[in-house]
Amino acid sequence: MRVRMITAEYGNVAKTGGLADMVSGLARWLQGRGHDVEVLLPDYGTGDGGAPPDFSRPQWDLNDEVHDGILLRRVRCGAYFSDPAIYLGDERDAARFLMFGYAARALTHTLRPAPDVIHLHDWHTTAATAIAPSATAHEPRSVLTIHNIGYQGIFEREALPAWSDPAVTDALTMPGRRDQVNFLAAGIRQADILTTVSPTHASEILTPALGMGLDGLLGTRSGDLHGILNGVDYEYWNPATDALIPARYDVSNIEHKRKNRTALRDALELPSVGDGPLVAMVTRLAGQKGIDLVLGALPDLFAERAFDCVVLGTGEARYEQALLALADAHPDRFHACVAHDESLAHRLLAAADILLVPSRYEPCGLTQLYAMRYGTIPVVRATGGLADTVEHFDPGTGAGTGVVFRDADVTGLSWGLRQALDWYGEPRAWQGLVRNAMAADFSWERQGPHYERLYATLTDA
Repeated sequence: MRVRMITAEYGNVAKTGGLADMVSGLARWLQGRGHDVEVLLPDYGTGDGGAPPDFSRPQWDLNDEVHDGILLRRVRCGAYFSDPAIYLGDERDAARFLMFGYAARALTHTLRPAPDVIHLHDWHTTAATAIAPSATAHEPRSVLTIHNIGYQGIFEREALPAWSDPAVTDALTMPGRRDQVNFLAAGIRQADILTTVSPTHASEILTPALGMGLDGLLGTRSGDLHGILNGVDYEYWNPATDALIPARYDVSNIEHKRKNRTALRDALELPSVGDGPLVAMVTRLAGQKGIDLVLGALPDLFAERAFDCVVLGTGEARYEQALLALADAHPDRFHACVAHDESLAHRLLAAADILLVPSRYEPCGLTQLYAMRYGTIPVVRATGGLADTVEHFDPGTGAGTGVVFRDADVTGLSWGLRQALDWYGEPRAWQGLVRNAMAADFSWERQGPHYERLYATLTDA
């Protein structure tokens, strides 16, 4: 099959989080299966070669390159993506990603060979579905993956540029809200197949609690909605071969993991608490991720237990500032790395013993999957993909891969971290838990076939 991915992020080319990893991982797996895959994404940080910015008309051309065997077709849209930032976080994104949608739609038939399936990712791509299909050309079928329903592309109608076709603006407008457009809702209405990134989250978004205002619309498409877990590229996330970590290891020599912890503590100048474990969090700093729960739980736990903690991430200024303040208050126990640093993320997962993922909701989550392969035990809240991927450990039977707590509050997270610290103090139980986690398989070889079968239902392949 010929598959065209349309996305705002891809691999390490343009990345803020798991979306980039998912798209690149799936694309490479499909290519390895013999399918013809290409990826369309904006060419960030490019403009008109010094010409005055022109936002008065739609415009685009292509900059093609091959990345890890995948054809990347980077769309240059004049001044629209002249800023190197992937997301600007304000109404300018309405015009930017509308422009991208127009380009993607126009290229549907002009790029040859034409795709059998167009796979759209999140709201940034869905303007392509709002443009009327061709009356003369064959239309490829479409799949829309909702990676995070909390981000919908909601703007005032007036944020759309004047050149936008009124019919497109109307297609992007939510019924009953003539003053607003909602890019994601338009895609949900128009795409042939809908997916989200875990089975549990597919059920959650049909409810008022986690549908983020779109549960009613999704309910009308529930028969077309599929929950498929994200996969992991174990060629890149593998402590046995990872060139970014000081000491490589696998399940046969887990003791080498300690070398990574020592190296990280030295690099960050974090005083050691002896044999106490290292707790980590690698995340986007947003309310969804439960940052406030971490801030609320750690001070009392520092007074009660011997462990160090490092948080790596960027995001909302209030959380960045609060984490830096916590580091100032506990310089011997806590370190805040306010940065997006892929290399440090690898080193931190290799060094840590425990990973905190206390999300209020989590469509899938990839960090807990990476952590398990590195023998770092995840402490997660029972929601979305976290519930689907982490099994609460039972020392009696020896089954399980981490800690799962129920309530998204300080008490719930504190219980979960205490449980992990207790098991860490029982070497035999801990060794079994670590081995279980490292053996868990969330490869694309297990997850990719679900997408392959969905594409086949659309193309009669």
